[in-house]
Amino acid sequence: MTTAVPPSVAEQSEAEALHRFQTEAPETVRTALGMTATRIGGGVVLSMREDPTRFWSKALGFGVTEPVTAQLVQEVCDFYRAAGTPQAVFQIAPAFLPEEWPEICAREGIVQGSSWVKLVCAPEEAVARADALDTKPDGITVTPLEAQHALEWGTVMMRAFGMPVEHYAEMGAATVTRPGWHPYGAWLDGELVGTGTMLVRGDTAQMFAGAVLPHARARGGQTALLTARARTARELGCRYLVAETGAEQPGTHNSSLHNMFRLGFEVAYERPNWTWHRAPDAG
Repeated sequence: MTTAVPPSVAEQSEAEALHRFQTEAPETVRTALGMTATRIGGGVVLSMREDPTRFWSKALGFGVTEPVTAQLVQEVCDFYRAAGTPQAVFQIAPAFLPEEWPEICAREGIVQGSSWVKLVCAPEEAVARADALDTKPDGITVTPLEAQHALEWGTVMMRAFGMPVEHYAEMGAATVTRPGWHPYGAWLDGELVGTGTMLVRGDTAQMFAGAVLPHARARGGQTALLTARARTARELGCRYLVAETGAEQPGTHNSSLHNMFRLGFEVAYERPNWTWHRAPDAG
């Protein structure tokens, strides 16, 4: 591999970015979406009770400081039951799943869903690959985001991912001026058409929210957003770039995955999503 990133580093990088992305949202947004969060067993547990997409309630970052046990999983599920969360996803690196994981899943009603891949790369490798490609985006310019475009940027982010805009755009916008975040925008003929940010913690840079609106895709915008962030990570002295995207299934093609491959990202591991559903009679 280009760079070896321990699962503990990769998992905590994603967990802390997602935790900050949600908990730094304005209080009005957190109230409207029924957002709560806690830390259990070294991981983060995020609930968005009023989320129609069922995407944002996640429990992740486990297995690093404490082992994953039946008691830990029960505690997480109890938190979701108390919060009134209808559905949540456990995202745990395969290396941290215990032998009794099937029994734990059966006890708590957790089922396996789709898989994501965890990708890693050294910043200098991604920059070198980008320079070697020597291709320019077709009409798209990528620049660091200025604060006055924060809400527009959050709106484009959610539209690009097929998410609702109300409240969600404000959640994204709130990160723009927060320490540690490095947001970028992709522009086409004066229109903001793509987003990407990065949370830097120590020597790790977590790629986050890279997406381009449908009408501006296939122009090299996403690769340019990745490259811009990789350059910044290199300038900041980061050793690792960490990213996630959906694993390809037979007959499918994930453009985001292949864009990252072109820049030297490699798959560290594939990680199933384990879905928990609140029982109908759970109060």
